[in-house]
Amino acid sequence: MLSFLPAPLRGALAALLLALNTLFWCWPLFALSLLKLLLPFPAIQRTLRFGMHWIAESWIAVNSFWMDSVRSIRWDVQGLNQVDMQHSYLVTSNHQSWADILALQYQFNRRMPILKFFLKQELIWVPVIGLCWWALEFPFMKRFSKAYLAKYPEKRGQDLATTRKACERYRTNPVSVFNFIEGTRFTDDKHTEQASPYRYLLKPRAGGIAFVIDAMGEQLTALINVTIHYPDGRPTFWDLLAGNIRQVVLRIKAQPIPSEFLRRNYDQDEAYRLAFQQWVNQLWSEKDLHLAQLHEQFPAQR
Repeated sequence: MLSFLPAPLRGALAALLLALNTLFWCWPLFALSLLKLLLPFPAIQRTLRFGMHWIAESWIAVNSFWMDSVRSIRWDVQGLNQVDMQHSYLVTSNHQSWADILALQYQFNRRMPILKFFLKQELIWVPVIGLCWWALEFPFMKRFSKAYLAKYPEKRGQDLATTRKACERYRTNPVSVFNFIEGTRFTDDKHTEQASPYRYLLKPRAGGIAFVIDAMGEQLTALINVTIHYPDGRPTFWDLLAGNIRQVVLRIKAQPIPSEFLRRNYDQDEAYRLAFQQWVNQLWSEKDLHLAQLHEQFPAQR
């Protein structure tokens, strides 16, 4: 619908639609969130969460509409049949761009429970959207350096406590807890700085998903392991807004969470921590090989 316009104008209109969409849906979301605070009854809160999730899904649906309007992206997706709305999942993916989030929401919306991302604590101050994330009970995490923890050892384990508190609220409704294991977007500079052993990936950080498994345990049906590839190269968020992304390749794989990782403490059990890190490293080695295959199968288009 907007594809005939010049890219700068498409991008400006898409950014305006994104802002208006957010402002439209935030008010009913805040209203239900206030009701949830005022009515601390489990049955009522469970119903209100369904309403709040419906609002978030509607926001995503409108975003999908303007994404289709600025360009009809060619989606090559495999594995969506492995998820449904009735179960809870732990979801992860490689991370190349801010466009990843909207691409994942586009494909998973109303096919599995809403994705709830791990967020840095500072992001709660982002105007409007930060409050929306808070209302939807996204887990906000504060990372401490090793030097800080050495000086203030009482802060050790605070991330786990935050994760457990968030996950306790997820027990009444199906949820998809999402964590980018790399912790940040891939760039060539970060790849070089890390001396990453992978060709297309940064080093994985196992602690985040270990905390979720510790907190939610048997509630999780599977690990949903997503691999994202952009044949035209890593896009910026502006590329998404301006309709410059021509094709997105997604491969979705549901994998069982090993039973030996349930009911274990990542912070205090060294043997478990090493075994868990080895498992995650193996997942990442397989993903790196998979990305190499996708680069060959879907070469850059000119």
